[in-house]
Amino acid sequence: MTQTQERLALLRQAMTAEQVDLVVLGPGAHMQWLLGFHPHADERPSFVCITADSAMMLMPALNAEGSRDHTDLPMAEWSDDQGPESAFKRLLAETGAATARKIVLDETMRADFAALVTDHLPDATRIFTETTVGALRMRKDEGEYALLKKNALMADAAMRTGWEHLKAGVREIEVAGAIQASFKAQGAQPLFSIVGAGRNGAFPHHATGQTVIAEGQPVVMDIGGGSDGFSSDITRMAVIDTPPEGYDEVHAIVEASVQAAMQAARPGVQAKAVDAAARQVITDAGYGEFFVHRTGHGLGVEIHEPPYITATSDTVLEEGMVFSIEPGIYLPERFGIRLEDIVILRADGPEVFSELPRDLMRL
Repeated sequence: MTQTQERLALLRQAMTAEQVDLVVLGPGAHMQWLLGFHPHADERPSFVCITADSAMMLMPALNAEGSRDHTDLPMAEWSDDQGPESAFKRLLAETGAATARKIVLDETMRADFAALVTDHLPDATRIFTETTVGALRMRKDEGEYALLKKNALMADAAMRTGWEHLKAGVREIEVAGAIQASFKAQGAQPLFSIVGAGRNGAFPHHATGQTVIAEGQPVVMDIGGGSDGFSSDITRMAVIDTPPEGYDEVHAIVEASVQAAMQAARPGVQAKAVDAAARQVITDAGYGEFFVHRTGHGLGVEIHEPPYITATSDTVLEEGMVFSIEPGIYLPERFGIRLEDIVILRADGPEVFSELPRDLMRL
């Protein structure tokens, strides 16, 4: 059985459990996970439709031939001079989806693609993918684990390269460039490289720029790359020479927050309990107002995907879920500290992908 066949079987089990008649996925991460590819995404309606016993793609003729190199699913083709209406009606008839009463729509699909579906199934109840494809994507198998581990080790190497280039007088953008070059040399695509020196580190999503890095400035380095359809994400702290007064104390608080979240993350625990554990440490230390974001996010085909480790998330954590633990403290006009690791949840707690310590890198 191929990976696609296995995932279709899992999806159909979820559809049966949720009493779903039809799942419609557009070109994007959900389709990539299910089929191992997705066609070029543009304004031409294109999606895959899955029922209990069939699967078929609505496909622009321009993309059909190339897509056949990646899938053997049947296609309802349409050309620009015909439009997609008649092809979609044929798809509904051939798959039996014309009588669907409960449908799942890809929440990332273009609105006009979704409208094509709902216009032809006006009496169907519509939900999104949270309990079907989304739920399945959250639980990684061992093949996905191996690819995520590979990506994490590439990020470790890229972080080390960043440290090697971190010197007084160098600009943030130059360090980021070295990190990106490291990803490329390893066969990965650079996805992001936040380098925030001194006061810039107090902005969690600082736009890396021309700031010249000086001695004594703590530097936030949040980086990620992608290969084999998966990605990495890691944040570490570095400083040239001696950090400013009070830095070590705040770093220790953030590390304690990470450890509290690691201890709280267990199968059967709600995601919000992990966020609460991380947040409580920082609040008790008097820095609660400076922890300004969620504790974590899932990672896999996408850099940000469920589960989200937030104060309001009722998601029950399960073995195989992959997510970040990344609390932070951001002190305006001084510095910011974020320590981030990606973990996979095992029966006895989180396994960290990275092999880099979270200690301050002193250069």
